[in-house]
Amino acid sequence: MSVGEKIEVTDKKIKVLTISDHPLSPSGVGTQTGYVIKELLKTGKFQFFSLGGAIQHQDYRPQRFEEYGDDWIIYPCDGYGNADVIRSTIRTQKPDILWFMTDPRFYPWLWEIENEVRSLIPMVYYHVWDNFPYPTYNKIWYDSTDVVVTISKLTSNIVQTVAPEVEEHYLPHAIPTEIFKPSDKQKVKEFRKKQFGMDDDHFFIFWNNRNARRKQSGSLIFWYKEFLDKIRKKNKDAKATLVMHSDPRDPNGQDLYRIIEELNLSRTDILLSVDKLQPDDLSLLYSSADVTIGISDAEGFGLSTFESMACGTPIIVTMTGGLQEQITPLKEVTCKQMLKRNKRKDRVTEYEHGIGIEPCSKAIIGSQEVPFIYEDRLNGTDVVSALEKMYEYGYEKRSELGEAGRQHVLKNYNFENFAKQWEELMLNTHEKYGSWETRKNYKRWELKAV
Repeated sequence: MSVGEKIEVTDKKIKVLTISDHPLSPSGVGTQTGYVIKELLKTGKFQFFSLGGAIQHQDYRPQRFEEYGDDWIIYPCDGYGNADVIRSTIRTQKPDILWFMTDPRFYPWLWEIENEVRSLIPMVYYHVWDNFPYPTYNKIWYDSTDVVVTISKLTSNIVQTVAPEVEEHYLPHAIPTEIFKPSDKQKVKEFRKKQFGMDDDHFFIFWNNRNARRKQSGSLIFWYKEFLDKIRKKNKDAKATLVMHSDPRDPNGQDLYRIIEELNLSRTDILLSVDKLQPDDLSLLYSSADVTIGISDAEGFGLSTFESMACGTPIIVTMTGGLQEQITPLKEVTCKQMLKRNKRKDRVTEYEHGIGIEPCSKAIIGSQEVPFIYEDRLNGTDVVSALEKMYEYGYEKRSELGEAGRQHVLKNYNFENFAKQWEELMLNTHEKYGSWETRKNYKRWELKAV
């Protein structure tokens, strides 16, 4: 089967074309896309045709799943596709909804043909990340979309401020808490000992992210070395290990092996986990850790620390994007609040579920194709201080923070409610906006004589 081959739909299911990170990739966007699709497929009301991008593909053949048949097929593509691929796909597959996620600035070609697409089907944008100050340059993307779904209080505030007339729905991430849950204490004890040689007094820091520059993989190793030096200056027998679950030589990141070698860190100081883990195994790792750290310069929501909280393990995070929503049940996030917090001298704060680190500065990064990406930069001294605080808390205090985080996830990010909200949103979008012969609430622009 090829992209141009039509899939027959006989039971009138709503057909959704998705543009996203590959749903089977380790990225947060890809993982969350897969979560939503699998839940919607359970309803029997939808069919998905996915363009899976953002990774280096080894095989471009369509991927299908025996349990879903023709209801979900993934086509690996370079980047996120292009205008010709979308035109061809829409005409041959005749989807009812175009659902796309990540940063719209990564595929400007979609907006160049927006009039062609929206005249036939509604466009639903899953707004997975951005940052303050308000990105007013995004207004053209928001205005060219029928529905914007935001994953955090920050992105919700951005859309409401920049494009208040656009239909926006706050729908934060959720994870299956029957998988990501605290493991049996005896099992954890045995796992720590057998897998890592760790006793109860051994401080275990876990980092689970892609090795990408904005994730601060290399910087974390450097700052962790400073943390080790500080605690061993006070107690030469202090035991700590950083476990990093990532590709140590990801082309988009740094050579972590080389950094570890240059800093003269031993195998008991830092370990690299490179094997692909099943969710149950990952849950055990989270449960075994004393803290999970996520110090990205920019983050939409941050699934690794979110999963860690669900497993009852406290977190250390940058107060940026959805990470700040994880660390404390914020009612609202505004640009004014963020800028005010950034000016604080004491930037390391204990919150309900762990420790938050306020950025000390902002930077604009990007490229000719994707300008105006704001990043929140951390002070290394603050990261070291946060690690020291968590280390000195001890087991009981860390357990209290971890349990509070677990309850936060269960209360505010219920997976069953999350799936139901997505079902209702897709059904309502189809009903309100229609598709093809039933398309409504969209006015084509016309060339007028002057």
